Amino acid sequence: MRAEADETFLCAWCGELNEITVDVSGGIEQVLVTDCEVCCRPNLLTVRIDVDGDAFTVEASRES
Repeated sequence: MRAEADETFLCAWCGELNEITVDVSGGIEQVLVTDCEVCCRPNLLTVRIDVDGDAFTVEASRES
């Protein structure tokens, strides 16, 4: 299993593609807030990692 992985998400505000680095050791479901690289608005990210640490899903929603 990798310790970190680069993943992408679409900003919930402007729709632009962003990249984040996911800490695989942080658990199979993680919630974090990160600002969009384009519009600088905060995105609430829910990251889900499969048991093997090989597949990821990242869902972004608006953080207000």
